[in-house]
Amino acid sequence: MDFQLPLDVSDILGALKKSGYEAYVAGGAVRDFLLGKAPHDFDIATSALPSDVKRIFRKTVDTGIKHGTVTVILNGAGYEITTFRSDGEYADSRHPSNVKFVKSVKEDCRRRDFTINAMMYNPETGIIDFFDGQNDLKNGIIRCVGDPEKRFFEDALRMLRAVRFSASLSFDIENSARRAIEKYASLIRFISKERILEELNKILLSDNPDYFRTLNELGLLHYIMPELERCFDEPQKNKYHIYDVGEHIMQTVKYTPPDLITRWAALMHDIGKPCCSSTDKNGIIHFYGHHRESRRLATDILHRLHMDGDSIKKIAVLAENHDIRIDTSPAAVKRTMARCGEELFQKLIILQKADNHAKNPKFYPEKLKRINTVESIYKEILAEGQPYLVPHLKINGNDLIKLGFKPGKDIGEALKTLIDEIIINPSLNHRAYLIKRAKELRIRGKNTR
Repeated sequence: MDFQLPLDVSDILGALKKSGYEAYVAGGAVRDFLLGKAPHDFDIATSALPSDVKRIFRKTVDTGIKHGTVTVILNGAGYEITTFRSDGEYADSRHPSNVKFVKSVKEDCRRRDFTINAMMYNPETGIIDFFDGQNDLKNGIIRCVGDPEKRFFEDALRMLRAVRFSASLSFDIENSARRAIEKYASLIRFISKERILEELNKILLSDNPDYFRTLNELGLLHYIMPELERCFDEPQKNKYHIYDVGEHIMQTVKYTPPDLITRWAALMHDIGKPCCSSTDKNGIIHFYGHHRESRRLATDILHRLHMDGDSIKKIAVLAENHDIRIDTSPAAVKRTMARCGEELFQKLIILQKADNHAKNPKFYPEKLKRINTVESIYKEILAEGQPYLVPHLKINGNDLIKLGFKPGKDIGEALKTLIDEIIINPSLNHRAYLIKRAKELRIRGKNTR
């Protein structure tokens, strides 16, 4: 098979070969080529030592020199070039304590995580596949190179990567690999939160975001997100639900588009339910206040995973408001837009559709009709530029000061009263009316003191 390599990659392979060294495109790029996908990154494995690579290429950066990796800068892009190596002991369940540079390409392939990532390619030799990775690609299997227990004990992040590749490729994890993950799941505690979050994000953005279910089945969720683990098998005995809390969350996530904020919000939206469960005299289960508890837990979890603050805030707002019933009136829609913000309101609509889609299908058409009506009103508000925020008013705090209002609370309350009126009747949003109303509010404020 002849892969169409970028010119820079071909030039790097050619320069290494001309200098007397073996060089191959390694790992993920080969896998993606075989799957008919365009690779995002091109990592290169070579028999050249790091010092040789630095001698051959004019501009390099020592990005991982201890482990044999040098980044070559060519035409403004960086390409990681790593010397064939075998790894020593993994003392921290993540990084080898030492590496040994080797001349054998097979030995280098032997240290890699999965067979589908252990293939090499260059135009002269074609595909090198010592561990039957091509066959596993055809059969949709995630299989470890060598002993799965050894692979996961060496680097616990590989357990999450197995689930991530399973989700992104719709592949099955081979049984011995599953058993090894179940055995060593607790080692995931030694992996940095940033690397865990990176893998979780990739699962959520895959075609199978509901494979968080797999994280639970393999025992990984217990150490990463026990709050979500608790949702599985949490019953929802009421007419609106057909799944337990955990499975309802999985179905909700599956029904959302691949947007990270929306999918995290879907994952978090009912996470507070187990803390709020109560059963009435008829045996019906209720979850009063779960939206507030979900926001609190989502904020805690995402801080724990070292997510950025802006994303946490957005996800928390969506989680808290996911269950709010928005009336089909322009005023109600505008008030919710003001509470959430324009960007988040659209995501809230998407989340509410997914949430209701994941409930009892008997009630979905009616709920979808209402949400679609709300969405139509929202689009009309935007198209017409209808005001719904204080900054949209044709009057501001400085105008109120000139009318005799004191800076601070008085101005804030007056502006809130004015925007409430304008939300109901947008046609009144002009300076003459607003100044007249502000004067009336000023007089009334004096009389009530």
